[in-house]
Amino acid sequence: MITGSIVALATPFRADGSINFDALGKWIEFQIAGGTDAILVLGTTGESSTMSHEEDESICAFALERIAGRAKLIAGSGSNSTETQLMKSKRYAEMGADAVLCISPYYNKTNEEGMYRHFATVADAITCPVIAYNVPGRTGCSISPAVVKRMSEHGNFMGIKEASGNMSYAMKIAGYLNDHFTMYSGNDDITIPLMSIGAKGVISVWANIMPRECSQMVHAYLEGRHEEAARMQIEYLKIMNDLFIEVNPIPVKEAMNLMGMDAGSFRLPLYPMTDAHREALAATMKEYGLL
Repeated sequence: MITGSIVALATPFRADGSINFDALGKWIEFQIAGGTDAILVLGTTGESSTMSHEEDESICAFALERIAGRAKLIAGSGSNSTETQLMKSKRYAEMGADAVLCISPYYNKTNEEGMYRHFATVADAITCPVIAYNVPGRTGCSISPAVVKRMSEHGNFMGIKEASGNMSYAMKIAGYLNDHFTMYSGNDDITIPLMSIGAKGVISVWANIMPRECSQMVHAYLEGRHEEAARMQIEYLKIMNDLFIEVNPIPVKEAMNLMGMDAGSFRLPLYPMTDAHREALAATMKEYGLL
């Protein structure tokens, strides 16, 4: 079981659009020094949908080598093609990933049995555990509580990244959590509320710029200091929210550039944020001493 603070790591690009591995290595060290428990590469925040399979593999291999066992490595292997998701998951498991993150099928949505088999096909075939990713705002479909229940009984599902923002839904699936199947908050702004119903951590965008604070908040809750964790959730809520002033990962990469972290630009269709939003984000970052 992976628990605690998990960063959904962005991907730095050079001016020519290539991956900036020098910056990526520095980011990994920044996360480990900040107490991050696990690093997710190739997720939504990592812009994996704009990269080739070869680039994906190169990032996974680089991260595994650089982390060198000091934190867990989760590889995003999701696709709306089950066969592609299976192929990528097998490869990352062979490379040594501690878990893979698989998303629900987008665009070519499916029925209940197809939804379960989209995930179970991977869980049946690989040795490392699977984390399912529920984010209906991006995929246009939700993993039903009935499918979550079947996952929880499978044995090779580690948990679900719950990013619907729907507390009613989260309450329903919380009843299926057990010793080998947990929930991870996929929304920084409700991490502690989700932990109060059984989640064991967060897969965080915020942690890209404030890994120590994210780790401290999550571990405060895990260690029983619930009031402290709740205070931190409220204290940092404004910066968490401003990292979604435009679609993720545009604001967080802009924030990283403002901090001198050499995040570079984006791959289309992502595009730099408006001047007004950049100014608002910078003002909030100054309030938190980041600039």
